[in-house]
Amino acid sequence: MEWTAQSSGAGEYAEVNGINLYYETHGTGHPMILLHGGLGSGEMFGPILPTFAENHQVIAVDLQGHGRTADIARPLDIRLMADDIGALIDHLGLDRPDVVGYSLGGGVALHTAAKYPEKVGRLVATSAHVRRDAIPAEMLAQQGQVNAAAAEFMKDTPMYELYQRVAPRPEDFGRLLDKIGAAMAQDFDFSEEVRGLRMPTLIVAADADMAPPSHYVEVFKLLDGGLRDGGWMGEGRPKGGHALAILPGLTHYDIHDSPLWAATVLAFLDADKGADKNAHQA
Repeated sequence: MEWTAQSSGAGEYAEVNGINLYYETHGTGHPMILLHGGLGSGEMFGPILPTFAENHQVIAVDLQGHGRTADIARPLDIRLMADDIGALIDHLGLDRPDVVGYSLGGGVALHTAAKYPEKVGRLVATSAHVRRDAIPAEMLAQQGQVNAAAAEFMKDTPMYELYQRVAPRPEDFGRLLDKIGAAMAQDFDFSEEVRGLRMPTLIVAADADMAPPSHYVEVFKLLDGGLRDGGWMGEGRPKGGHALAILPGLTHYDIHDSPLWAATVLAFLDADKGADKNAHQA
């Protein structure tokens, strides 16, 4: 598996919120900000970027310390990275872009929408559990071993190869592992942030994701989903236009470049846009 972009986009840097943020723009249409997973970059989405870019202006961002965006002197915290995305939306003069994130990027997308509801059109949070204890104990133990010492064992991985190829300071890979490890060691519960979301939100996960499908059902319930029959005319669906998708045959590690994921995201983003204003006002 290689993480490379198959469509050429225009790459630029934006000086926002104290960080020199790299992003690539693909396609035209309603803007979609696309946020990658931990230890990756926008190139993780290479196989499906052309699909997204057919009818959308896709802005694929490299988050703090990832890809072509150099690290800065602050913790790797999704709430701080959400401020970067809020500032980027202003910097680019975007009008309510949709924000789509996977894993780490799903957490950043969630917090961007929670902190800056007036700046986000629709939200897609993929493979992003909202409580640390939602994932199995053995996985938490693995995460506890992520630090600079692990760099030597990762030299054959797509994460290491990508970082060495594109990072401004390739020697910082160990530092990134230290920061990711420290971030994953923090306990968290973002249920209240989810409950407060004011834009149509799609929660997506693989049927064999890092957290079990039941966790994502719980998240959907926080959004008024799955609590009653949907009704003949959809009148019983969640009031804010929210939706849930558990995608078959996928895992946490291959959902981000799956055509099924791309199709699911686009079906949600391109649904009745007229409903969005009502949902935002609800």
